[in-house]
Amino acid sequence: MTDKMIARKADGIGWLIFNNPERHNAVSLEMWEAAIRIIADFRADPEVRVVVVRGAGEKSFVSGADISKFDDERAQEAAVRRYEEATEGTYSALRAIEKPTIAMIQGYCIGGGANLAVCCDLRLCSETAKFAIPAAKLGLGYGYARIRRLLEVVHPSFAKEIFFTARQFDAEEARTMGLANRIVPQAELEAYVTDYARTIAGNAPLTVTAIKQIVNEALKDEADRDLAFCDRLVKACFDSEDYAEGRRAFAEKRKPNFKGR
Repeated sequence: MTDKMIARKADGIGWLIFNNPERHNAVSLEMWEAAIRIIADFRADPEVRVVVVRGAGEKSFVSGADISKFDDERAQEAAVRRYEEATEGTYSALRAIEKPTIAMIQGYCIGGGANLAVCCDLRLCSETAKFAIPAAKLGLGYGYARIRRLLEVVHPSFAKEIFFTARQFDAEEARTMGLANRIVPQAELEAYVTDYARTIAGNAPLTVTAIKQIVNEALKDEADRDLAFCDRLVKACFDSEDYAEGRRAFAEKRKPNFKGR
């Protein structure tokens, strides 16, 4: 495990932290590979109910690939393939985790950082957030999967604008496009995100998970949707101990203590 990635757990929240602030949290191969392992650990831990992804420091979320590592990690075909597998593996793992995910964004959210952010369910930003995918300035190609993920968040015309211009969009522009769910003052962002994540963690895990997975099914092409799976998720909620606890807590006018079963 590299010290450039930090994993923390507290109050039902798993914190996935990209820790390379001197390079605006640019990501190397070992960081992507460590992120996959951290996400797998969060997924397997029932005490983790929400995952928050952030960058260390206040200047950047993630600013994309660490160009200083290119000669070592992306010079040869095999190395490029391994790097792409690690990045796509992180995006896929973040998308596949059944638990809610939040991107806490301050400063630069560029290239791979923007790809990472759109893999999260929610994006909570400070007013300092800057979004860009500068592929057209570098001559890079973007595959179907990554563009499809962006289209699940923003309208196609905004997706084209992001790629065609390759420019940086500020937090308010990002909110207009749908990239940002909320904009919070910089000094309040960490406390706001922590409180937001605790609120989600305190809700019934089976219900939250079911909603996330059913929304994901609804976003698939109609022929690929598994409606029987959606029905099973709903039934599991009604059959759960948490449903009984929720009813008791409501009748007793107290906060429910959900167990995720």
